[in-house]
Amino acid sequence: MLNITDIRIRLVKKEDSKLKAVASMTIDGCFVVHDIKIVEGNNGCFVPMPSRKTPEGEFKDIAHPIDTATRQQIDTSILAAYEKVIREEQDHEGQA
Repeated sequence: MLNITDIRIRLVKKEDSKLKAVASMTIDGCFVVHDIKIVEGNNGCFVPMPSRKTPEGEFKDIAHPIDTATRQQIDTSILAAYEKVIREEQDHEGQA
């Protein structure tokens, strides 16, 4: 099992954008993956891995999990951190 030691979320505040946030995930306190996007899809938010556009116009993942269990762990952890940031922001706005 992957030891995710930190997740940082930066919200994207554009009303018309499907991109909702960008995350950085630290593994074992010593390895960071940046530019993990949180995107609004037809069935809710999802977490595409960081990618690069090839000369042919395709997007290829730069880093990605090899197995389904790790992928699910990353998705669940990042989306939970995103939801927490959204709740905290709503609570903060309610207090203002």
